[in-house]
Parts: sequence; C-alpha cells; structure tokens
Amino acid sequence: MEKKHHRYGFVFVLCIIISLDLVSFISCLIAEAKKAKRKDLKLDGKLCYLPESHAHELGIAALICLGVAQVIGNLLICRIFCTRDKRNNCKTQKLRIATALLVLSWISFGVAVILLGAATSMSRKQPYGKGWLDRECYLVKDGVFVGSGGLVLVSSGSIVAAAIVSSQIKTQVEQRRKVHAQI
Repeated sequence: MEKKHHRYGFVFVLCIIISLDLVSFISCLIAEAKKAKRKDLKLDGKLCYLPESHAHELGIAALICLGVAQVIGNLLICRIFCTRDKRNNCKTQKLRIATALLVLSWISFGVAVILLGAATSMSRKQPYGKGWLDRECYLVKDGVFVGSGGLVLVSSGSIVAAAIVSSQIKTQVEQRRKVHAQI
C-alpha cells in the first residue's frame, strides 16, 4: 500500500511540473503576440520612446513558472537518488541516460532564462532619453519568445524523462533487493 502512495505522489509532482511548464510555454507564446511592435516606437530626434507591453508581465510569469518547475523537478530526482540504497552501486545505461537528460534540462533551462530575461527586460517601458541600453530603444526580435517557449518544452521534457528513468532505476534496485532477500 505504501508503494502506491509513493507512486501517486510521484505522478502528482510530475503533473505539477508539467502544468508549470505549460503555463510558462503558453505565456511565451502570448508574450510573442503582445510584444512591442515597430509602430509603437516613437522618435523625437535622437531620443526614442517605447511603451511597456504586456509581454513584460507574461515574460516574468514564464520565468517564475519555469524556475519553480526546474527546482521541483531537480528536488524530485534528488529525492529518488538519495533514497536509493547507497550500498547498491547501480551503474547502468539508464543512470547515464538520466544524467544526460538532467544536463540537457539544465542547458536548455539556462538558455531559456537568458533569452526570456533579456526579452522581458526589453519589454519594459523605455522612456525618452533612457532607452533599454545606452539610451537607445530596443525591440524584441520576432521569434525570441517562441524560441524561449521551445526551450521551455525541451527543459520540461528532459526533466520529466530524467525523473521517470530515475524512478525506473530505483524500482529495479528494489526488485533486485527483494529477489536477493527471498534467496
């Protein structure tokens, strides 16, 4: 019975991770549609003005959801590995796959955070004479938020797959222990 509760808890945490990443992905897609356009840019001689767009709030929401999902996913994987019997040294192909997926998740997470952070920052109000950088106004290029959304999906898929592979490794170790105990 206890094993069923652990399995339901595992599935519940995976659902939370997937939900957070879907919110992040959808926020990225909507931010792409709501970002400032060239027609919103106002020039006064050398000075420029760009109003704040809704992409700013959506980018922040996407960053928060992505960060929380990444932390929860890594805590889940750490819990799986830390509760495993330390005496049983399980060096299998699945362990390498789980590690590779975890690394892929962190790389895509890092690139997504950099892209989302810069695009979100550019989506703030850029008043006359201040701009975003060096007193110049900058527009977010087309596809930056969508690309970030794609990286969110890669990060999410990698962390979920790593968690599933890690739980399979743990299950195999527990089954071996039961077989050895019966012998």
